Amino acid sequence: METQAIYMKTVNPSKSARITGWVISILCLLFLVVDGGMKVVNAAESVKGSTHLGWPAELVPGLGVVLLICTLLYAIPRTAILGAVFISCYLGGAVAIMVRVNEPYYFPIIFGILVWVGLYLRIPALRALFPVNKA
Repeated sequence: METQAIYMKTVNPSKSARITGWVISILCLLFLVVDGGMKVVNAAESVKGSTHLGWPAELVPGLGVVLLICTLLYAIPRTAILGAVFISCYLGGAVAIMVRVNEPYYFPIIFGILVWVGLYLRIPALRALFPVNKA
């Protein structure tokens, strides 16, 4: 009952918020597709970076496939929230690995925030679940 009430009280975002949300989401999608694609095709830089973080080189394409599946879910508007959850899980693993090898770990955190900001700006239901009140 309460869930339906949340969805019924939503107000559509402004045109500028919706456009900004799409721009952020598309930029995130482009980065994720390139990163996942480079892992799948075993690009030298991607393999070098992954092995530096402790991943065996033969597992890098599998990571790319997982990332591309998550990205595909994020790209489809109907499954975008599920894709964002999976991308957040993937990025959480990236943070854990980077902490373990003592590398800067701020990029996956900021990127994960951008993934959600893009959705928040364009999906009214997320705005209803996480309201930001003006002071």
